Amino acid sequence: MDDAIARAIQREAADALLNRGISIPLKEFRLPLRKRPVKLRVTLKRPYMSGQIRFARTYLSMNVTAAEMAEFDKEQQMRFIAEHGSKVCQMLACAICVGGIKSRFIRPVAWLIKHRMELRYMFAAIQKFVSLMGTDPFIPIIRSAERTNPMKPRLSRVAKGS
Repeated sequence: MDDAIARAIQREAADALLNRGISIPLKEFRLPLRKRPVKLRVTLKRPYMSGQIRFARTYLSMNVTAAEMAEFDKEQQMRFIAEHGSKVCQMLACAICVGGIKSRFIRPVAWLIKHRMELRYMFAAIQKFVSLMGTDPFIPIIRSAERTNPMKPRLSRVAKGS
């Protein structure tokens, strides 16, 4: 892998860990008297626990893994979007609308994504975001809970049983 690509991947991973989010283009359009098209962008952030549960439940209902999605050809991508397009839009809306007040806007944002976002941006965003979601942040918490479990017998209590 090229050094520039490896650094870009590391930078994106660091941004995701810092919860800065991943900026994706929502819509690209041209304005008169302007050479480059204007890109309307939104930021995907890691949702809070309720959003992560909703995201995971929707993702698991599709019965596809991120590795399988990475190997899709164009026809398989189109079939996937035809079958699960609205679910993908809801997942992206969950990542855009982070927080208690913003979560009320998931349905309108999902509608906007479904009707205004290009397919290539949608597929790349969901593929990248699913790879960043995981249980890695919970491993130290679970380990700590195992160590501090008050119901677990201590070493001195094992022999006496008290």
